[in-house]
Amino acid sequence: MYYVYLLKSEKTGAIYKGSTEDLKGRFLGHNDGKVKSTKGGRPWKLLYYEAFAEKKHARKEEIFLKSGKGRERIKWLLKN
Repeated sequence: MYYVYLLKSEKTGAIYKGSTEDLKGRFLGHNDGKVKSTKGGRPWKLLYYEAFAEKKHARKEEIFLKSGKGRERIKWLLKN
């Protein structure tokens, strides 16, 4: 399985969007400071994740969530 996930920095309030095959390991990596782009926002809270059977579909969803329409969907997901 492949996952698309949303994290929220408890320090800055920033939302991070990513995809991975190992959700638990990747989440721990974010909070352990092993991911350069999220190191300064620790600690991180997992807000949302979605599973996909194929990597290409997860990657496509991640790219969408980083777009303007994707940000609208994120607001909707977090509200509902």
